[in-house]
Amino acid sequence: MDKSSDRFLEQKRRSFWLKHLHQWHWISSAICLVGMLLFAATGITLNHAAQIEARPHVVSKEGQLPPDLIRELEQGGGAEKAPLPAAVRQWLLSEFSVPVGEQPAEWSADEIYLSLPRPGGDAWLSVDLPDGAVRYESTDRGWISYFNDLHKGRNTGEAWKWFIDVFAIACLVFCVTGFFLLHMHARNRPVTWPMVALGVAVPLFLALVFIH
Repeated sequence: MDKSSDRFLEQKRRSFWLKHLHQWHWISSAICLVGMLLFAATGITLNHAAQIEARPHVVSKEGQLPPDLIRELEQGGGAEKAPLPAAVRQWLLSEFSVPVGEQPAEWSADEIYLSLPRPGGDAWLSVDLPDGAVRYESTDRGWISYFNDLHKGRNTGEAWKWFIDVFAIACLVFCVTGFFLLHMHARNRPVTWPMVALGVAVPLFLALVFIH
């Protein structure tokens, strides 16, 4: 009676943990599924970046600020780094279709320079002072470069950084719950721990022997 009772309690505990581990395992896998596909695919493209041909597309634009905006820039000078005035940003959006935002530009006596990096490309904008000549250049390196920069978190902004943090936590939950599920099923699957050991040994061997 005691043995059967202990067996019943053990099975009940096992069922409890299996239920919750499976639940967290599938929830975390659902959260990080698309992210895993993205990071796995871009891991391949980054690893073979030298073999993947990139054809940057460069767009250049030139324009002339109206006199009232030039005066506003001259009055707003003084700081080495400061955002462009709102009226100038609105003019750039309407004339060049360039959303500048409130990121700081580099101000000097004869020029204002604004770097506009983004995933998959770069851009810059300069305003000559005091004549108000505007030059803009944008370089687009294509979709592969775009997704590679998402992988690296390069010039992606705060929202994407938060996504990477949430994605990383979901991956940790997925891996930890997977490990405990392996542990609970290992009794009926003898190859479990040799496969886990192989997964540890192969990258460790490569790192110690081939990476210097």
